[in-house]
Amino acid sequence: MQSLLLKLQADVAARKRPRSELWPTLRIMGLMAVMLALVFELGARSVDTSAGWASRAANKDRLLEMNALLDAKQGEIDLQKAYIQRLERIQAKSARYGIGADLASAIEDIALSEDVDPEIAFELVRVESEFTQRAVSPVGAVGLTQLMPATARLLSPGITRKEMFDRETNLRLGFSFFRSLIDYYDGDIRLALLAYNRGPGTVDRLLASGQDPANGYATMILGEQ
Repeated sequence: MQSLLLKLQADVAARKRPRSELWPTLRIMGLMAVMLALVFELGARSVDTSAGWASRAANKDRLLEMNALLDAKQGEIDLQKAYIQRLERIQAKSARYGIGADLASAIEDIALSEDVDPEIAFELVRVESEFTQRAVSPVGAVGLTQLMPATARLLSPGITRKEMFDRETNLRLGFSFFRSLIDYYDGDIRLALLAYNRGPGTVDRLLASGQDPANGYATMILGEQ
């Protein structure tokens, strides 16, 4: 009987032993399963996030490309508008002064390149020569801007009389001289015009003696400004 009881106890013990020994293993396996599930979830989310970032990056690149194209097109439109506006100004000046569009274009472009207001430039040429390219004054001033030969040689050493009658050359030198006078008189357009007409030496002497160098020339160009 005792041996039977011992056998039964051993059998019971054998049946109980796997549960107690397997529990830590099962717990570890459970934890591993949870961890694997978490890793899978995080991996799936990272894939989705990466895909989202990739999609957003691609959309951003497309938007940047479209903006660049729009900017380029806008630049082309602005250039076309500026070109049309220039043609309109030249046409208006051509009609206003009764001169060819080529001369109006030359005056406008060269005045701008020499940093001279085109409105003043047109009036200066009108008053000086009436837009006559080969005009010569009684004192020897020549061309559209009525440059004195000595002034022209100061601005362009070695220039010939023939070259002084060239339209572009005469306009460029005349407007360049006028620009230098504007700078000399600290932006005073009126004094610069008077010096262009009377010479800076004369204007300076009159100013130094307290006299007004005005002779009506600036008013002919600027009006009653």
